Amino acid sequence: MSAAVTVTVCRGCCCGTTRKHPGVDHDGQVGRLRAAAGPPHRVRVSDCLNVCGESNVVVVQPTPAARRDGARPVWLGGVLDGDVESRVAAWVSAGGPGVAPLPSALQAHAFPAPRWKAH
Repeated sequence: MSAAVTVTVCRGCCCGTTRKHPGVDHDGQVGRLRAAAGPPHRVRVSDCLNVCGESNVVVVQPTPAARRDGARPVWLGGVLDGDVESRVAAWVSAGGPGVAPLPSALQAHAFPAPRWKAH
């Protein structure tokens, strides 16, 4: 099995809710990302990632080898339609962060990883 990219899909208080995004098939989005990225890549669902202003949020985490080489997770916001989903899945299939460059069509969706303060 080759190394996997992990995609985390936020499904907390704003992302993944019809209250904020009534025209989005949120459950279908997760299924479509899983199907399009394919094995060995993983798509997992997370509770709120606390970046509600960017919803729907998807975090693409590099493979372990790419991470060791300096690649970092890429946070994407506004993942609200099939076109963006397809571009995310294609990038994951190509290797994701540290392996394949972030497609220009996704650059406008990228935002800096949040920095949380320790309590």
